[in-house]
Amino acid sequence: MPKTIALIPLRGGSKGIPKKNVKQIAGKPLCAWVLESATESKLIDEVYVSTDSNEIAQIVKALNLGVKVLMRPSELATDEATTESVILHFAEQTKFEVLVTIQATSPLLRAKHLDEALRIFFESKFHSMLSAVRVKRFFWGDDGVPINYNPLARPRRQDFAGSLIENGAFYITHISVLNEYQCRLGGDIGIYEMPEETLLEIDEPCDWAVVEKLLRKVSDQ
Repeated sequence: MPKTIALIPLRGGSKGIPKKNVKQIAGKPLCAWVLESATESKLIDEVYVSTDSNEIAQIVKALNLGVKVLMRPSELATDEATTESVILHFAEQTKFEVLVTIQATSPLLRAKHLDEALRIFFESKFHSMLSAVRVKRFFWGDDGVPINYNPLARPRRQDFAGSLIENGAFYITHISVLNEYQCRLGGDIGIYEMPEETLLEIDEPCDWAVVEKLLRKVSDQ
């Protein structure tokens, strides 16, 4: 089995929700939810956090999950810094064949999702993969042209396949894709479909209460 490593980028700054990545939600720091899922995965060999914040580093270590922390330079923790720049910096420091980049803003992610996706990734010999949710909504472009249906033959919901939208939960990337494209996605791309509620990401304060309610429901099951 190829050496598979998970990377969770956790920068210290957040304008919308201050200290978002370590703010308590449903009884845990936000980042703890995905860190637990990554460490529980049967197909992920090691889990790393990339951060610019000593506070975040200490909180991650205090979770006692065996997660390794890699400090990144401040220029890779600005609002302008891309996730790709963080991934490429990480790839320079760590050896792996397959990288699973996980977003802390998707705490509804579970270990079973990661394992199912990785099995499909390996069996289908994809070069990269993204997580997505199927939505049965009709999309239009700014030019007034429908994107995913024909208004003259408007389908019933039960007959409509819908469209897949990235939910940002995770991306799987073979090292060859990073080397060739300098991007998390490239080559033969697979899509792992996740439950509808996982479309929710915590980006704004209004997202917090909704996701927290769902997390508490999951915890009570």
